Amino acid sequence: MKNQNLFAALRAAFPKDLDQVAVETDDELAYSWRDLDRATAMMANLLASLKLPAGSRIAVQVEKSVEAMMLYLATLRAGCVFLPLNTAYQSAEIEYFIANAEPAVVVCSPKNFGWVSKIAFQAGTQNVFTLGDDRTGSLLDRAAQHSDRHEVAVLGEDDLAAILYTSGTTGRSKGAMLTHGNLLSNAQVLKDYWGWVPGDVLIHALPIFHVHGLFVALHGALLNGSKMIWLGRFDPKKVIAAMPRASVFMGVPTLYVRLLGETGLTREAVRNMRLFIAGSAPLLIETFNEWRERTGHTILERYGMSETIMLTSNPYRPEQGDRRGGTVGFPLPGVGLRIRDEQGNDLPAEDIGGIQVRGPNVFKGYWRMPEKTAEEFTADGWFRTGDVGKVDGLGYVHIVGRSKDLIISGGYNVYPAEIEGFINELPGVAESALVGVPHPDFGEVGVAVVIAKPGAKLEPEAVVGTLKAKLANFKIPKRCFVVDELPRNTMGKVQKNLLREQYKALFD
Repeated sequence: MKNQNLFAALRAAFPKDLDQVAVETDDELAYSWRDLDRATAMMANLLASLKLPAGSRIAVQVEKSVEAMMLYLATLRAGCVFLPLNTAYQSAEIEYFIANAEPAVVVCSPKNFGWVSKIAFQAGTQNVFTLGDDRTGSLLDRAAQHSDRHEVAVLGEDDLAAILYTSGTTGRSKGAMLTHGNLLSNAQVLKDYWGWVPGDVLIHALPIFHVHGLFVALHGALLNGSKMIWLGRFDPKKVIAAMPRASVFMGVPTLYVRLLGETGLTREAVRNMRLFIAGSAPLLIETFNEWRERTGHTILERYGMSETIMLTSNPYRPEQGDRRGGTVGFPLPGVGLRIRDEQGNDLPAEDIGGIQVRGPNVFKGYWRMPEKTAEEFTADGWFRTGDVGKVDGLGYVHIVGRSKDLIISGGYNVYPAEIEGFINELPGVAESALVGVPHPDFGEVGVAVVIAKPGAKLEPEAVVGTLKAKLANFKIPKRCFVVDELPRNTMGKVQKNLLREQYKALFD
């Protein structure tokens, strides 16, 4: 049978000349395609030497480095299951993930070896290695003793490639099981849809414990045989300095805001760039417009999840339509998307409801949670994303928010994204978040948390007063707070669960 291992497809896309530069780092190191091939072979042979059972999980919590990326590829190559963990996770979280996933191997930063290894050994993990972002650690020391030739493990498209734990904003994190077929099918669709061409160079400035940096960006470059300019950490000046030598950049909205804060971001600086892609959190229309005015480029916004990789995208090619700010474009080829009400009825264009999807990119289910998996799929096999949105008359998908963020006030549905859109347009407002908190009369009411633009002075009462002239009364926040910053996760998403917790006792 044909080997469906994702690594086999990525390896087949390497350029014929393996001595070309594959990755150039911000500390002036260069790795060739031959280096990637040899190093992943040695790491895969190390994993094979451990005589691990089929489907063994390799849990990895390390700082971003080219070697960490090689470890991911080696895990695929060896036929094991990659389990990336956010570098911000602390002991209680790591304890949960290790107990839940039962990894055969744990790889951590050298500075965390003391406490991570203790948790891992107590949970029954046999092998704990270290990997630093400076090319040090026991993983590399051990791998160096193995051959640099390795036969890629033969796998089927339904075999597991990775388990990604969701952020766990509502209860315990769930491990989304992604197969080799899920990841490869999505990468192949995006290669065509985003117009990857020979000679493209990607600026990789995202973390690699998340779908965006690990799968979308990395697979895109590798499947196209494209060089990457690799930044260990996002630095707007370094990104701008790299742009004349690059053509593709992927970022979360926060990164675009920080780039716009740099005087070096000019049309001259981006003259060789082909495509700017944004995702992982909503892009403010103000950022979208300012980027276009400043650079002449229109950001392509797309939508995906840990459970599905990419689902929709604004068009790359002009003949497919315009890139529209405030939308996430059309369902990707092969992806089905429908909007349904709570009774399971299909909704017409412009009506808001729950987003359901299906396609070869949709995950296999939640790790060791069969009941939760069954709950999240409809009887006819569509995945309930938990996102609320609509499809407009032109077919563009709009995300209105998460279903868990929906506020039901006095029996009326209030969609935070709609209200935030109005608040964000007010003079002096940089960004806002609306959350629902308990209320004795209405059951739940909205509370607006707002950041002012530098130098602007906002009066909470004035914000609420202005909204009263624009919106129905049930949509008006009962209180408004002006703050210096909003709590965010590492991908720039506002952590509304923390805001709900902070303000939950306001109306007691």
